[in-house]
Amino acid sequence: MATKASSAEGSKDTALAVEGEDGVRRRDYLKVAAVSFAGVGGLATLAPLLVQMSPSADVLALATTEVDISKILPGQGIKTVWRKQPVFIRNLTPKEIQEANAVPVSSLRDPQTLAERTKPGKTNWLITLGVCTHLGCVPLGIGEGENKGPYGGYFCPCHGSMYDTAARIRQGPAPKNLVVPDYKFTGPTTVTIG
Repeated sequence: MATKASSAEGSKDTALAVEGEDGVRRRDYLKVAAVSFAGVGGLATLAPLLVQMSPSADVLALATTEVDISKILPGQGIKTVWRKQPVFIRNLTPKEIQEANAVPVSSLRDPQTLAERTKPGKTNWLITLGVCTHLGCVPLGIGEGENKGPYGGYFCPCHGSMYDTAARIRQGPAPKNLVVPDYKFTGPTTVTIG
């Protein structure tokens, strides 16, 4: 019995020698250190990959475009550039607004009202990307004397897509209306796109 007791006390002393007073062993410290080192190494590896995916300075500079619309008379439009894509800004006449509102929305391939494509209180200002939704051509109709097609909006001569005064697809292969980008009026004569 005495040998069993002394051997039990001996193994208890050895366990205390490996474990600290609070029950934490040296092996636990090594495991925590190794996992921490691997975690820091993983983050150091991922950081450059994540940084290179952020937009470059030239892209951030083009993130917004501010346009003065004070000189655009009713019935006129201008072409500007935002994110290296053409943008059409058009000041619709009351007749063009009436024509757009007279079209039954259910008859449209991509049903949207003019009110859904413009800002409240500014329904005369139609701002769209100048990129045909078929194959990315730039439609005609924003410049003075350009062919606006039979619906009075835009005409893409490459494949024959025709848009109405609200830049909605009416005829041809384009599947969608011209895209309306994010924009806001930042002043009575200034619009910020993006």
